[in-house]
Amino acid sequence: MKRIKIKTIFEEKDCYSEKEVTICGWVRSNRSQAQFGFLNVNDGSCFSSIQVVYSDEMSNFASVSKFRVGMSLLVKGIVKLTPSMKQALELHATHIEMLGDCPENYPIQPKRHTREFLREVAHLRPRTNLFSAVFRVRSVAAYAIHTYFQKNGYVYVHTPLITCADCEGSDQMFKITTLDLKNLPLNQDGSIDYNKDLFGKQAFITGSGQLQGETFAMAFSDIYTFGPTFRTENSNTKTHANEFWMIEPEMAFCDLEGLMDIEEEMLKFVVKFVMDNCPEEIAFFDAFVEKGLKDRINNLLNSKFVRITHHDVIDILKKAKINWEFTPSYDDDIAKEHEKYITEYFNGPVFITNWPKDIKAYYMKVNPDNKTVAAVDLVVPGAGELMGGSQREENLDKLIERMDTLHVDKEGIDWYLDTRRYGGCVHSGFGMGFERLIMYLTGIENIRDVIPFPRTPKNCEF
Repeated sequence: MKRIKIKTIFEEKDCYSEKEVTICGWVRSNRSQAQFGFLNVNDGSCFSSIQVVYSDEMSNFASVSKFRVGMSLLVKGIVKLTPSMKQALELHATHIEMLGDCPENYPIQPKRHTREFLREVAHLRPRTNLFSAVFRVRSVAAYAIHTYFQKNGYVYVHTPLITCADCEGSDQMFKITTLDLKNLPLNQDGSIDYNKDLFGKQAFITGSGQLQGETFAMAFSDIYTFGPTFRTENSNTKTHANEFWMIEPEMAFCDLEGLMDIEEEMLKFVVKFVMDNCPEEIAFFDAFVEKGLKDRINNLLNSKFVRITHHDVIDILKKAKINWEFTPSYDDDIAKEHEKYITEYFNGPVFITNWPKDIKAYYMKVNPDNKTVAAVDLVVPGAGELMGGSQREENLDKLIERMDTLHVDKEGIDWYLDTRRYGGCVHSGFGMGFERLIMYLTGIENIRDVIPFPRTPKNCEF
């Protein structure tokens, strides 16, 4: 008999009522009594487990009564609707067969485990309620992102993971080589001779697909990348990891105002998609992870995002009668405490625009005041910065001048400058850390708990 997913049984319960089905899954709990017992079985197809009722009429009742948490099973049984009970249905077993045994020292027992402990068994933690919910939301959110961009005519571009282009700064990028580290070829001045390396030059693992993405935007108008990126930052905060996923759209014929329109529309689409398709998971997070999560998310969906300049934000912060840990400055970035205050001040998401040019990247368009650039950060309640983007400098001479000022090496990215030489136009783009989005949607505070196998300083397990 064909295996039926538990999700399908719940979704089509009226069709399966009083019919025999076959399921396979893992034991979450087993409560046995003298003449009958209850197995909670989960197959990963949905958040909920199905309750399997078994009785002493089964020939292997004594064995089933001793089945341990973690075992994998095949169960045949009759679906019984239970509308007056907490769960909508249960499965009355006619046959239960063990597929895979599990010893008593199985780490994931039916009790509350700390997240720190579960990181040590990251290969098993998806079997818990918390991480089952987290990674299902991650999957649905990824699908929602692709759905939004595909529906709006964007081309999905696979930008390279191996690159010689310096977007984020080579000090932030992992270096890769095929050279023998114990016997490096050297130039006469003692420097490494990268001509002997596989690519004939120094290569990195990408920190961003933006530069390559811009070239495709000059052909397709609207593109997006969505994939893993890597940074060498030696940071042990709750919001940083050395491997993470980024969404990076680039849009031709789009200025800063248009960019913010797209950011707001995309974020609301993705958030609503997850709310509509993961109601059980969101309810679980609201009850057990962050009280008020639903209200916070719904507030975002119903908000018109505020747009305000960096200068005006600093004005507000300076007028606030607060003893700041970091003093607000017109020339500097804003701190987490400032982001929190601003989102509370406006009671919703805030676009902060026109940042000081001296703290921003070379490719951002310098404003007419020659002091700020057409950049924007989106800060949201409960998570702080969620997106960062800018209108790109489309004027070749101004871009080269800016690169020279910041001592950016043009030799390796002359191809990037061609996007300005050959039919350049006003264009914009932004980046959103996918894990930051998942943290926002789940209320989970540590990035290590929204990535299947986190890569952080001194941690590269599994």
